[in-house]
Amino acid sequence: MRLDKYLKVSRLIKRRTVANDACDAARITVNGKPAKASYQVKTGDIIEIAFGQRTMKVEVLAIAEHALKADAAALYRELV
Repeated sequence: MRLDKYLKVSRLIKRRTVANDACDAARITVNGKPAKASYQVKTGDIIEIAFGQRTMKVEVLAIAEHALKADAAALYRELV
């Protein structure tokens, strides 16, 4: 699954266009490297998202085409 779509489905970022823009601005890294929106996400990838001053780091646990709001948090695990 594409990175921008994964970020939207997992509800880490609200809209796919916003996720796409964040990738273009190099605010998202996967496994320590800046990633394009077209990057194919795999289970076990470490995604780091820069939200202004705050940085969020998550590990991909599962990939799903669709996820309900209640199930979206099960797709990733937040790392410290």
